[in-house]
Amino acid sequence: MPTLDDILEHVGEFDRFQKQTFFVLCLLSAAFTPVYVGVVFFGFVPEHRCFSPGVAELSQRCGWSPEEQLNHTVPEWDGHGSSYNSRCRRYEVDWNATGVSCTDPLGSLVGDGRTAPLGPCRDGWVYDTPGSSLVTEFDLVCEDSWKLDLFQSAVNAGFLIGSVIIGYIADRFGRKFCLLTTIFANIICGILLVFVPTYLWIVIIRFLQGLVSKGCWTAGYILVTEVVGPQYRRTVGILYQTAFSVGLLVFDAIAYAIPHWRWLQLTVTLPTCFFLLYYWCLPESPRWLISQGKNDKAMKVVSNMAKKNQKKLPSHFEDIKFEEEDCGKQNPSLIDLVRTPQIRKNTLILMYNWFTSSVLYQGLIMLMGVAAGNMYLDFLYSALVEFPAAFIIIVTIDRVGRRYPWAVSNLVAGAACLLTALIPEDIHWLKMITACIGRMGITMAFEMVCFVSTELYPTYIRNLGVMVCSSLCDVGGVIVPFIVYRLVEVWHDLPLIVFTILGLTAGGLVLLLPETKGRVLPETVEDVENFHRQSASKGKKIYLHVRTPEHN
Repeated sequence: MPTLDDILEHVGEFDRFQKQTFFVLCLLSAAFTPVYVGVVFFGFVPEHRCFSPGVAELSQRCGWSPEEQLNHTVPEWDGHGSSYNSRCRRYEVDWNATGVSCTDPLGSLVGDGRTAPLGPCRDGWVYDTPGSSLVTEFDLVCEDSWKLDLFQSAVNAGFLIGSVIIGYIADRFGRKFCLLTTIFANIICGILLVFVPTYLWIVIIRFLQGLVSKGCWTAGYILVTEVVGPQYRRTVGILYQTAFSVGLLVFDAIAYAIPHWRWLQLTVTLPTCFFLLYYWCLPESPRWLISQGKNDKAMKVVSNMAKKNQKKLPSHFEDIKFEEEDCGKQNPSLIDLVRTPQIRKNTLILMYNWFTSSVLYQGLIMLMGVAAGNMYLDFLYSALVEFPAAFIIIVTIDRVGRRYPWAVSNLVAGAACLLTALIPEDIHWLKMITACIGRMGITMAFEMVCFVSTELYPTYIRNLGVMVCSSLCDVGGVIVPFIVYRLVEVWHDLPLIVFTILGLTAGGLVLLLPETKGRVLPETVEDVENFHRQSASKGKKIYLHVRTPEHN
């Protein structure tokens, strides 16, 4: 009996039909960027200091330059105002008092030899930026700086919960239904963010946006890998993620041109309204239809595929409906992810690797951004490093398989983190090079865990499996700020030691997974459980074939 992959060999594995589907879904992947990393621009923290009434008038009367004004009126100002007191405390003096000296204003107000008392910023802050962000609009600095963390935590909490909920919907009701509903919900949330006036509602809507947006991106990834043949599956999976990298570049350019966060949010949301046209552009996954016992609908999709690809569907392939109807309709369940030994091992290793990839990927960005200068250039460099990582995967993965490049990328990331920690601070250029190698390695690992996850689950729980495992990515996103910013206070390079342990362990665990190179997507639980047995069986057949002539 033929499988869907057998049919794709005749109607086209990556022809016009699949290319159209791939292109429109890549647009969806690129549009996910503002949700995932939008906090970089929506919540950027400019240089700031307390607003002190009377300072501007005194500065004008004394003829101070801007730098002289800061030196005289801002606590602990050393040229860039990086200390807590310079940003969050002000002198408790009356700058409007008469007889204030222009050469030593504090001395004339508090007396020689005395220290001016410091107090909180009762009258707000002054921000050195031509634009606006959540921080400048709601004063999310100093004692309220944690509210910006909550803004980002809200979207990650949405990712975490939505990974399971949206994953179940995609496996229960179909990839196309899931995509359209989450696209619509994401548009509504994006527009509401532009107009809601309070911080609390912004956090609530940000959570709701996270609830649907990542599930939408992952459902698109599942769909694009299910409509192509096995020969092209890994390439479209990598390029789908590379489309996200392209989205990083576009988002960076738009943010540079529009430095006001509400206008930026509106600009990146309105174009996504066109994604609702996907109702007419996208097919339902024939693999999902078959797994649900909807064989007639699956054959309609296949026939449409053959027509658009200008290929003829052989008549004997109609037997596919009888092959799959025997399996009957299957409903996904969380228990299915740990019910059998091989799927259970796959699930646990994939969950750990999703967690590790997230921690190292985001953690290295945080460490490299501590001394960041130009926000837009830093973001640009972070995006550009993802393209050579994707290129290396595409060039090597068909030659040596999935498992070894994935393991090596984790091991390289872990080893690079260790070297970065051991290199002295005075050799900064070498420290940065090794850190970039680590970033390259974990970028490759992150891309590979995404598409290999789809190859290790049977069709009826594939979307659910990927969603549940990728939820550990969001757990890592919540934890990594504490790993970086708390441990760095103990020793600046201590987070790198943690990253080393995580990366090396992940590389070792990957070697325990089965190789999926050249194999068709598993349709049933038995297919997954037989991965290792099939390899062992092939080995025996080769051995017997070689030995037989000797006995003759």
